[in-house]
Amino acid sequence: MRLRKLVIALCAAPLMAIAAPNEQDPGAAFRALDWHVGPQAEQVAGRAILKTSDTETLFLDEANSTKFLKLTGNLPEPGNFIVFSKAGNWWADFSFNPMGYVKDDEKIDADELMKTLKSSDGPANEERKRLGLPALYTEGWYIPPHYDTLTKRLEWGVKLRTEGQPVLNYTIRLLGRTGVMNATLVSSPETLDKDVA
Repeated sequence: MRLRKLVIALCAAPLMAIAAPNEQDPGAAFRALDWHVGPQAEQVAGRAILKTSDTETLFLDEANSTKFLKLTGNLPEPGNFIVFSKAGNWWADFSFNPMGYVKDDEKIDADELMKTLKSSDGPANEERKRLGLPALYTEGWYIPPHYDTLTKRLEWGVKLRTEGQPVLNYTIRLLGRTGVMNATLVSSPETLDKDVA
């Protein structure tokens, strides 16, 4: 696969928002999840080990990550793993796409990618409406997409809005020989730089 096609395909993947669950006691639903409290070494999609650093960093396996995504008003897909920071009020979604080797010899057209992202808002919001979730709109780049040939990392940040609230998705794709490890940080404009670290 070529880098340009990868970027278009991955940018069109579901975007994520922070939202409260639609229940009488939202905290009860979150507490009922099987949280793994750090520090621990956690398996991500059978492809990587993620080390949580302290008791403020929590991890969810695939089944509980699906529940978490539904509770936070997101469209879950198979193969998601959630890391949640109690101290930082951010969370991240990890997954692996076994798409094989990706050639990284092309330039990235940020304007074209933004048009692709915005054009997917309509269909995604129809699905969100069907599931009783609030609409999520793409506003623009917070950090335009760029690729680091040394680390084999593709990165970008997208500004979103849901129910009047700004949300940022900061995404990193690690290109490997057999596929791509995906990591999306869900944060706010005020804390993104600290949360990325």
